[in-house]
Amino acid sequence: MSPPLPPRLPPPLPPPSRTANLGDRAFGHLRELILSREIPGGAEVPEGRLAERLNVSRTPMREALVRLVGEGLLERTSERSYRVRIVSAREFFECMQMRELLECHAIETAVPLVGDADLADLRRGLDALEGGEDDMQHWLYDNHFHSFFARVSGNATLADTITRMRVVARLFRISSSFHRKDEIDTEHRAVLDAVERRDAAAAKAAMLAHLRNLQDDARRAIAAEANPGGYFL
Repeated sequence: MSPPLPPRLPPPLPPPSRTANLGDRAFGHLRELILSREIPGGAEVPEGRLAERLNVSRTPMREALVRLVGEGLLERTSERSYRVRIVSAREFFECMQMRELLECHAIETAVPLVGDADLADLRRGLDALEGGEDDMQHWLYDNHFHSFFARVSGNATLADTITRMRVVARLFRISSSFHRKDEIDTEHRAVLDAVERRDAAAAKAAMLAHLRNLQDDARRAIAAEANPGGYFL
């Protein structure tokens, strides 16, 4: 049985901006709640109940939910109900294999193109995370870091594909106990060091090592969950 929508969530929508319509606001608000684990993997998301809680009409709510289905964050369970998608280990690892190919190509292409000021911004953002425990802040930086090199490569289709793949990875992480903030920060530093030296081969190698380390740690976390006593390992 799917976990229900948490009783205390979600809060009402924040005050409107001048540019965002209700559908855009509902989409952004729900997306953040899912990616920050406020609405957990597998939770039912009924359209009517959610519209009432967010104090919006059903039309913009339906628009937001359909967009979230298209992004891969939700799946439809009935005509008017949805569920936060749970990503299997197999889908996660298949996605990571594709990310190896795509992100290594992206960063190799981006190294001679990226500006010094942008690299300095990335470095400052990474330094600001040091010692922090806010999972969402780490993920936001992680998402910016990986998306940045894809965009700088100049290939919009590549950037869009990597963004979709990262949604799969995030859904897997929010449905499991798998976390590695400090390791990710260290590996990002190694990638940045290589890019700052304008060493495309080293940057590609550091990105590949980062993505493979992530997969190795995910395998260990899955094994530990399946066999918590450590028997016969």
